[in-house]
Amino acid sequence: MSFRARIRDGDADAFAQLFDEYGRAVFHHAYRVLGDWAAAEDALSLTFLEAWRLRRKLDADGGSLRPWLLGVATNVVRNMRRAVRRHQDAMARMPRAEAVADFADEVAGRIDDAERLAAIRQAYGALRRHEQEVVALCVWSGLNYAEAAEALGVPVGTVKSRLSRARKKLEPVSPPRQVMGDRSPMKEIR
Repeated sequence: MSFRARIRDGDADAFAQLFDEYGRAVFHHAYRVLGDWAAAEDALSLTFLEAWRLRRKLDADGGSLRPWLLGVATNVVRNMRRAVRRHQDAMARMPRAEAVADFADEVAGRIDDAERLAAIRQAYGALRRHEQEVVALCVWSGLNYAEAAEALGVPVGTVKSRLSRARKKLEPVSPPRQVMGDRSPMKEIR
């Protein structure tokens, strides 16, 4: 049985021999056309896969299989280039992505805020219960002195003195007003 006939019949050993004889020629052909080693390796694989698929169309008579394989390789390379071109065209039609802002400063600010908040929470936890209540009502909930006094059932002067003591204790860990703005737990209560 001829080599071509064995290829046509799907003889794996004959196909392995075909690869050994012409694989390098197919690779070099693909590399010269594509100009990329990885793409040429893909083309080599696809060429022999396609040759296996088309083996039944191979003439039983004839000479070298090199022209047939290089013809298959040429079609494979053409299809690969077409696919790349279509992909590039599709990507060119896509809307341009907006530039992503650098978020490093924001992350650093959040880390600093988290550290400050942890220090404030620790200092807040060290306050006496009555001082914590006044800070929670006046500073965090936004009640004025009279409203806080009513909520706690104490005179307005007591609220003022407790808040004053709490501010003095929290002052070392309080963030500067220009950094924290209205979020500062030490903002003025009116």
